[in-house]
Parts: sequence; structure tokens; C-alpha cells
Amino acid sequence: MDILELNREAVLESVRILAKAGPQDFELPTPCSAWTVRQLVEHMTAQHLGFAAAARGEITAASDWLPVPLGGDPLGRYQESVTAVLDAFAEPGVLAREFSLPEITVERSFPGRIAVGFHLLDYVAHSWDLGSALGVPTELSPQSIEAALTVALLVPDDERRRTPDAQFQPVLPAGPGAGTFELLLTNIGRSPDWSA
Repeated sequence: MDILELNREAVLESVRILAKAGPQDFELPTPCSAWTVRQLVEHMTAQHLGFAAAARGEITAASDWLPVPLGGDPLGRYQESVTAVLDAFAEPGVLAREFSLPEITVERSFPGRIAVGFHLLDYVAHSWDLGSALGVPTELSPQSIEAALTVALLVPDDERRRTPDAQFQPVLPAGPGAGTFELLLTNIGRSPDWSA
């Protein structure tokens, strides 16, 4: 599968997992520092909308990436953002475009293939985050996990991971014989053994 198909798989997995959430589950903790399920999904919704705008060639500002309130229909609001990003990524030539991603840097843009790789990493990770919070096993292909790990290994383990709002925490040691998913999680600072 190509990067767009792998990304689509990861995004749709996040929808599948979120659909298992009951109204009471949105206040559960997640592996993402101090975020509840609601705060995580608000972040994910904003990310989809930001990436969709960037894929269309829009120059976005950091304010365009702020969490989006979910209102009374969290799954429906999230699904709208999923449709927006998947439609934008399905446009012809999207991988050859330049993406404005101010959450990463305002000093340059990113080729579409790299930007979609960033999005893939986020949604493999966030599918696991949601699944861990809700007690739902994550079901992703080995190809999606391997592609996300390749991107994760390119993310610098520097001071940016130590700020309060960092999406990724400092790299954690992996256990002996760690599999690909465990290596992915530890490389973005997630403990595979996380439990609420």
C-alpha cells in the first residue's frame, strides 16, 4: 500500500475505536500527558482540519490548529473532520504539493509525501491512545506500523519533547525483543504498558 492508503487505514481505525466510546468515556484519561479522551479527540479533529487545509495549499496559522470543541455529537464532529482530511488527501497530485505546517515550523513548508507521513504517525499513535483509554485493541496492518515507525525515527529527541504541550515525549527504552509497535510507541515517548 502507498502512504495515502496507509494513512487512510490509520485514520479509519481511529474512527472505529472512537465509535466504541460511550458518553461517560470522554472524561477518561489517555496516554497523552494530561488529556482526557475528549481533549485528545478535540486535538485530533483540529489536526485533521489543519492538514486538510494544508493539503489544499492554504497557508495556515497556528491558531488554525487549536483544538475544536466537539459539542453534543463528538463522533459526528470527528467524522466530519475525517471526511475533510481524507477528501483533501485524495486530490490528484497531493503528494507533490507543499504543506504549510505551523505546528512544526513556520520557517518552511513540507513536501506532501513527508506531511502525509507526519499525519500517518499521528493517527497510528492516536488510534493506540484512544484504544488504550477505552480498552479497545488497536487493529492496524504491519505496513502502517512500520511506515509510522520510519517517520518516528526521524523525529529529533530534543528539548521540544520536554515542553508541557509536546505531542511526543522523550524516547523511552524498549524491552528486549521489542516488536515494531513497541518500538514505535517508545520512540514517541509512549509506554506500551500504559494503563488508566
